[in-house]
Amino acid sequence: MVTPDRTEPNLGVLLFLPYRHMEQRILEAVTAAGYAITLPQARLFQRVDRQGSRLTQLAEAAQVTKQAAKFLVDQLESGGYVERVPDPTDGRARLVRATRRGQDVIALAGTVERAIEQEWRDHLGEPATAELERALVLLREITDPFA
Repeated sequence: MVTPDRTEPNLGVLLFLPYRHMEQRILEAVTAAGYAITLPQARLFQRVDRQGSRLTQLAEAAQVTKQAAKFLVDQLESGGYVERVPDPTDGRARLVRATRRGQDVIALAGTVERAIEQEWRDHLGEPATAELERALVLLREITDPFA
């Protein structure tokens, strides 16, 4: 948001804009490669842990209701991107885990993510990029409830 005493958006918006840019470019690449994943599905899918995640964890991390998370997981499962497996630490619980197809999506997203980060490094230069990363890691200490 721009206020009368500022010519640029506030820091929160400035942090959000590059994230949204990256998110959109990754989703475009994923869908262009033939993977039919929506933005809400992608936002949940990116939070699935390598070893698997419980539905309640996914809902909390994606900041959606458990019902919404279940709906999105059902869609991702129907598309072949995730599977539900028994939780080895609790026989009553199930984990959501990426399938081979899901891992292919993750690999593609990672390739696009690295390319975008390189574009940003080229634009900012290494010193500014390193300083930005240091500052954001420090800011994470007071903003990331999952850190």
